[in-house]
Amino acid sequence: MSILYDEGQQAIATESRRVLDARTDKARLLGLLEQVGAYDETFWQTAVEQGWTALALPEAHGGLDLSLVELGLVAQATGAATAGAPFLTGGYGAAMAILHGNDEGAKGDWLAKLANGEATGCTAFAEGSSPLPTVPAVRFDGGALHGTKPAVPGGLKADVAVVWASLGARPVLVAADLSAAKREAVNSFDNARLYADLVFDGTPAQMLVQGEDAAALARDVLARMAVVTAHEQVGGAEALLHIARDYAVTRKAFGQPIGAFQSIKHRIAELYGLVEIARANCIHAAAQEGQPGFALAAADARLSAIEAYDTAARDCVQVHGGIGVTWETGLHLHMRRARSLAIEQGNALFWEDWLVDELVKGDAA
Repeated sequence: MSILYDEGQQAIATESRRVLDARTDKARLLGLLEQVGAYDETFWQTAVEQGWTALALPEAHGGLDLSLVELGLVAQATGAATAGAPFLTGGYGAAMAILHGNDEGAKGDWLAKLANGEATGCTAFAEGSSPLPTVPAVRFDGGALHGTKPAVPGGLKADVAVVWASLGARPVLVAADLSAAKREAVNSFDNARLYADLVFDGTPAQMLVQGEDAAALARDVLARMAVVTAHEQVGGAEALLHIARDYAVTRKAFGQPIGAFQSIKHRIAELYGLVEIARANCIHAAAQEGQPGFALAAADARLSAIEAYDTAARDCVQVHGGIGVTWETGLHLHMRRARSLAIEQGNALFWEDWLVDELVKGDAA
């Protein structure tokens, strides 16, 4: 595939940026950093109104039947705006797990609601330091879940969670209505992500798939979510690149713009390179959806996007000097979001291992 978007995709990118630019309030987002249990309801209402929740879902379930490419473009716009709700990625992951699972009841219960924004979703795969443990500690027994999934993004407010659990010696993916689960809020440095420990004590759940099929589906869902998150990281990194550039050409020191100094000039140029490499990897990964090379491309996108956003958050603060750490400048939003997204769906070490595994599989084939 070309690494250029077609006219329709460019229109989606332009319109999503325009809408978010008009409705984003930096002061509101900064306030969310200090509140536990609150999220940007204005943003989420916008996402529902614009149909972003339905973008990548089939028409048969109320979706728009577009692809990961279009969803990625919207995620890129939300990353630039540091959108204050985690449901776009989490809901997509939950919907994909339910869609490709075997439980028709779960599809009827949740897919249309996730598509029209009536319900929000999250995925609860990780335990401890493992984004996808080989033997999950959470158990599925007799149609109910037992155990705790820690620090689930979106878990504090989501309506349904797709949970990675154990059924005896076999892994399973199940869909759980979170109205029947206990939630314990996690106070984090990015509270808009709505992290929560999900405590299951006999919580009813619907089994989507089990055994090797569950493991394969969980990896596919994780890779899909990683691509969406990578787009969000690219959006944030690009926004920081522009902020740093604009400041460098207006702020003066020793009688000239600080952008004239090589230390600033080279830093911004290097950041531009990181952003464009990450963007190309994201486009390629999204275009590989459903193809044999998708898992490898997802790892490429994820790793390059982590590096781009982390570097941009650090360097933009440095370009701003002392003013970069002031609350009014608002760079906290990107700094904290960069660190949050860098560990959701697994950190860089996890994706490096994933990348190596996929390369080894390719050599073996």
